[in-house]
Amino acid sequence: MAENKDNRKGFTLWFTGLPCSGKSAVADRVAEILRGRGRRVERLDGDIVRQDLTRDLGFSKEDRDENIRRVTFVAKLLTRNGVAVLTSFISPYREVRARSRREIGNFIEVYAKCALEECIRRDVKGMYQKAIRGEIKEFTGISDPYEEPENPEILLQTDKETIEESVAIVLKKLEELGYL
Repeated sequence: MAENKDNRKGFTLWFTGLPCSGKSAVADRVAEILRGRGRRVERLDGDIVRQDLTRDLGFSKEDRDENIRRVTFVAKLLTRNGVAVLTSFISPYREVRARSRREIGNFIEVYAKCALEECIRRDVKGMYQKAIRGEIKEFTGISDPYEEPENPEILLQTDKETIEESVAIVLKKLEELGYL
């Protein structure tokens, strides 16, 4: 396990959950706090990665798996170089998340659990409504499955907690695990 020169272990916080469950909102705030504490932090967010690293991929199961494989490779490199990596990807399949865990090593799964009705309510882009009408195929939570994590290190109930409450849960766990 590589450590950076200030002797802090790198790790990957892997935020998973339905679209609009709050993954990015919580991850962004945690990243901001970690930077404020002097940590080297990188954010890998689904929307941004798909614009740059994986723009050639669609949303079939094979393409989703390849998307996560590429992200895992980047997260592994950063983690082993002492960076705190915060990913936010739907990553709907347990098997693929388990592969990422094995590959990365210092991997903390964060499940942003949120009722589907609340995710639909939060959806400012109208993606859920398009999926419900059949205009978007293979949309996680509507026409494509989401396999909930069975034993995440961190369970956030983002439909019942404020962002700050969720952030506090993440930070407390990072301290318990010795990463902060």
